[in-house]
Amino acid sequence: MPKLLVVSLNFRTPDMTLRSVQSALRAMEGLDAELVLVDNDSGDGSFEKMQTELDQANWAQGAPIRLIQSGHNGGFGAGNNVGIRAGWSDGSKPDYVYLLNSDAFPAPDALQKLLTHLETHPEAGFAGSYIHGEEGDPHVTAFRFPTLWSELEGAMRFGPVSRLLKNKSVPIGVPEQTQPVDWLAGASIMMRQSVLDEIGLFDETFFLYFEETELCLRAARAGHQTHYVRDSHVAHIGSVSTGMKVWTRIPQFWLDSRWHYFSKSHGRAYAIAATGMHLLGGLFWRMRRVLQRKTPADPPHFLRDLVLHDVQAMARPLPGKRKAVVPVSGNTAIEGITE
Repeated sequence: MPKLLVVSLNFRTPDMTLRSVQSALRAMEGLDAELVLVDNDSGDGSFEKMQTELDQANWAQGAPIRLIQSGHNGGFGAGNNVGIRAGWSDGSKPDYVYLLNSDAFPAPDALQKLLTHLETHPEAGFAGSYIHGEEGDPHVTAFRFPTLWSELEGAMRFGPVSRLLKNKSVPIGVPEQTQPVDWLAGASIMMRQSVLDEIGLFDETFFLYFEETELCLRAARAGHQTHYVRDSHVAHIGSVSTGMKVWTRIPQFWLDSRWHYFSKSHGRAYAIAATGMHLLGGLFWRMRRVLQRKTPADPPHFLRDLVLHDVQAMARPLPGKRKAVVPVSGNTAIEGITE
């Protein structure tokens, strides 16, 4: 039976995370699996609260679960890398790694469905679930890779252009069947350890957003597909720890991540062109908004913030290797160098 490592990352949502972990443990039944719970340096007592619960709660007694502290909040990718590097409790590597958001709740057979799919589809390096909300509403979690044309289409919001570029739009809707896609949101995704060994872990230059996109692109360029598995169901509340639903302005880390994705994956000239296409589409949309009195669709000052950020980014050197957090002896961490 293949060995599976489940990684759950907490940041200041200990109660929600522990609920998610209980769902994960139920979905792990019958599998050769362990769960590592990483507190991403919450600094609010989350680690201590979760440790107490794991020590005292009946459901946690004898469960294959460990709690570790990242020691540094490097973001989503860096925190998950801490869990992946931790490996199994005996120091060995698993055959598969499953990432589960702290606000996501897998159905009892969700992990088995992903595992079976990867075992029977060697062309797939990654496999992700059908994600739905608390009321059963489907979430869009399957996507195409961003391109110059997707930047134009997404910013322009103009029906004729969207129809013309329908095969370039980043979101692909909610597939009705299992199929290959370019990339998947990281709320529920299973990955071959052998693929991660080949292409590396998450790029820790990304603090939040675009890290799954870039990892799936690296896998695709190495010849490994990403599959959307329709019969693996996971409920997801969404944006609990990031606060995305209440943003009033696009944060710096999103702008940094977008620029890094394009410049790393396609080169700086392409990143500049992508911003130019977004600016062209954005200006067109804003003209329509004024003439047709449409409701604003972007956070305040979004286009200005994007352009100013990227103009400044053109003058900055490309990021090199960053220090990464590596777990040591369970609950402590040291810094090392990323791949």
